[in-house]
Amino acid sequence: MKKKFPFSILIAGGIIGLAAIALTLLGNPANMGFCIACFERDIAGALGLHSAAKVQYLRPEIPGLVIGAFLAAVIGKEFKPRSGSSPVIRFLLGAVVMIGALVFLGCPLRMVLRLAGGDLNALVALLGFVPGIAVGVWFLNRGFTLRRAYPAAKTEGGAFPVVMLALMALALLVPSIFKASTEGPGSMHASAIIAFAIAIVAGMAAQKARLCMVGGFRDLILFRDGHLLYGFGAIFVVVLIGNLIFSKFHLGFASQPVAHSAHIWNFLGMALVGWGSVLLGGCPLRQLVLAGEGNSDSAVTVFGMICGAALSHNFSLAGAAASADSAGGIGPNGKIAVAICIVVLLAVSVLYTFHKKEAAK
Repeated sequence: MKKKFPFSILIAGGIIGLAAIALTLLGNPANMGFCIACFERDIAGALGLHSAAKVQYLRPEIPGLVIGAFLAAVIGKEFKPRSGSSPVIRFLLGAVVMIGALVFLGCPLRMVLRLAGGDLNALVALLGFVPGIAVGVWFLNRGFTLRRAYPAAKTEGGAFPVVMLALMALALLVPSIFKASTEGPGSMHASAIIAFAIAIVAGMAAQKARLCMVGGFRDLILFRDGHLLYGFGAIFVVVLIGNLIFSKFHLGFASQPVAHSAHIWNFLGMALVGWGSVLLGGCPLRQLVLAGEGNSDSAVTVFGMICGAALSHNFSLAGAAASADSAGGIGPNGKIAVAICIVVLLAVSVLYTFHKKEAAK
C-alpha cells in the first residue's frame, strides 16, 4: 500500500519555521527564534536556579508550546494522562541531554535554525547528533526500555500545563518576581504576549504532526521511514528563505550569533543529545509536547532539563559563545562533564537493556 505524502508534517514544519523567523524579527536572538534548551536555561535563570546574569528570562515560548500541545490534545481527544516509566532515570537523562545541548549551545531545533542561518558549526553538531541517535537505536534493537507507563488521573496529567500557565500569568502580572537579564541573550526577546501566542500555535502544530527530529532519524534507521524529517526540512527551508529575504544569512564558522567553533565539543555535545533523546523517546521539543498531552514522565524529564541547565551554569559546564574578545568554547569543567555524561548514558543503556531479562526472572 502506497504511503500518503506527509503534507500535514510539512505544514507543521512551515508554521514553526515562520514562527521562528517572526520571533527573531520581533526581538529574539539571531538564529534563536526557538531553542528549547536555551529557553529552558533562561527560565532556570529567571527562577534563580543559576546566577549567569546574561541568560535569565522567563521565556513565554516554553509555556506557550506546552499550552498549545495541551489544547491540541484536548481538542483532538488525545489528552491521555500517564506516568510511572522510570521517572528518576528520565530526570537524570533530561539533565544529561541539557548538558550536551548547552555544550553545543542549542537543541536539535536550534541546530536546524543555525544551519538555516549559515552557521557551519551546526553542521559539525549534526555530524555528531546522528551517530548519537544510531548508538541509542543499537540499544533499542537489543531490547532497551524504561518500562511502560500507566494511565493516570486527569489531575496528574494536567498539573504540568497548569504550572506552565501559572508561570506565564506571573510573568505577565508581576514580572519583577523573576530575574531578568539586562544584557546578553536573555535581554533579547519578543513581546511576552506575542511570543506566548505564537508559541501556542507552534505547540498545536507540533502536537498534531508529532514533530521530533530524533524520532525522524530513529525511524529512518529502524524502519527506513524518515517522514518525520520532512517537518524539519520544511523548517530549514522556510527559515533559510526568511534569512535570505531579511539579509540574516551568513555562511561560515566565525562570527555566528551565540555559537563557538570548538568542533570536537560541538560534535560530542549533540551526540549526547541524540543518544539521550533516543533513550527518552523524543527530543526536547517532543518532551514538551508529550508533557502537554498529559505525560507526567515527560514533565519530569523537562524538570530534569531545567535542573541540568542550572548545573551547567552553576558549575561552568556550558559552552561559551565566541565574541570579539574571545574564541569561546568549552572549559575544563565542561569537558569533564561530557565524559561523565557519556558514562552515564552507557550505564543506563546497558542496565536497561541487558539486565532487563534477569529482572524478569
